[in-house]
Amino acid sequence: MATLLETCRIPPPPGGAAELSVPLTFFDIRWLHFQPIYRLLFYDYPCSKAYFVETLVPKLKQSLSLTLKHYLPLSGNLLYPLNTNNDEKPVFRYVAGDSISLTIAVSDNDFDELVGNHARDADQFYDFVPDFPPVKNDPFYKKVPVIALQVTLFPGRGICICYAFHHSLGDASSILGFMRTWALISRFGGDDELILTKQGDNSSLPIFDRSVIKDPLGIDTIFWKEIREEPLKSWSFPLPTNRVRATFILHQADIKKLKYLVLAKKPGLIQVSSFVVATSYVWSCFVKSGEAAGEEVGENVLEFFIFAVDVRARINPPVPANYFGNCISYGMAKIEHKRLVGEEGLVIAAEAIAEDIKNRVNNKDQVLKGAENWMSDIKKSSGIRVLGVAGSPKFDLASADFGWGRAKKTEVLSIDGEKYSMSLCKSTDSDGGLEVGLSLPKERMDAFAAIFADGLRSS
Repeated sequence: MATLLETCRIPPPPGGAAELSVPLTFFDIRWLHFQPIYRLLFYDYPCSKAYFVETLVPKLKQSLSLTLKHYLPLSGNLLYPLNTNNDEKPVFRYVAGDSISLTIAVSDNDFDELVGNHARDADQFYDFVPDFPPVKNDPFYKKVPVIALQVTLFPGRGICICYAFHHSLGDASSILGFMRTWALISRFGGDDELILTKQGDNSSLPIFDRSVIKDPLGIDTIFWKEIREEPLKSWSFPLPTNRVRATFILHQADIKKLKYLVLAKKPGLIQVSSFVVATSYVWSCFVKSGEAAGEEVGENVLEFFIFAVDVRARINPPVPANYFGNCISYGMAKIEHKRLVGEEGLVIAAEAIAEDIKNRVNNKDQVLKGAENWMSDIKKSSGIRVLGVAGSPKFDLASADFGWGRAKKTEVLSIDGEKYSMSLCKSTDSDGGLEVGLSLPKERMDAFAAIFADGLRSS
């Protein structure tokens, strides 16, 4: 278990803006009632508790403060109106004196067990997740903290950094920029390197200007009217999860083999990427594992696969790559259960996902078509059978190097939720490979592992 050493508040350095308000776009409002994003980064870095407390922790605190100079809204709060009967919308606001919560802990858990790929008890990972500070009320708003951080030492073995992040503030691209910036400032001992990089590369520091998001239909108002009567939730960990977590590696050779199998059956198919074949294979194995674990499903029941899509470069006009906020749409495939569990399940899944990417996701005229209906579509989808995706190989969180090298392992705790999701990222151990993370009941995980391995051996 983890022993807390301290929980402190880290403010930006003095001398910055006294106040900053950032409105929410329709991309942000849709995430207001979703659970926070929890991610863990495990670093293989043996050090003593004394060195950690006396040297590393002060360095991490100082570098975090300097990072917040460039990311002021993270130090602030989401202001959620108490009176939702008018059209006033939530806003992110920073005022001088605001700060971010940082927890420092030490753990006697087995580091090597935690970073393994085999099935492990999912509950144990929550020892390394910080609690969000409590929501506070002022006369007109609920003040909701948007991020909390925890750094945990495994003496003589490694370090874990966890962030808990309110999804309405930003997407994976946004939080990756923040974590890389914190890591860079920590590694170099200051932000001089960051400023120099900014001069040569305009995408180095974040843009919070919401005017880059065009909303001629007033979708932000449509979304706010649809959800403003819902009470703002207080999130807690889903313990006990009754799940195990495991990681499955698709090596580069496996991915090439899967592409060959798909293209041999569908030679004219476009967009047969590593993402397409990896997710298609996992989706088909996942649905088959339900049957193997005793699940009974009608053969004509629809199975859905949903994945997030960064649309910064996909909409017209495009949004700068360094825009901090949510700028994501989604892709979707749906297939009858009997077809997905059949011999051609992989090919059928790959065709459905690839066609959606070609016809809608990569089409600037289609990628946001019907966006005004997203909130109502979410409500309608509550009863469907779905596998989602958290993360993307495009956003390499493990590359956030604090001076300890690449993270040895990343874990996405958000996939422990009620609906099933897979995590997907670059493999840390296999060049050109991908890591797939799953959180499932043990019986189903055993079934999935057997189907996953058998499929690669026989393909």
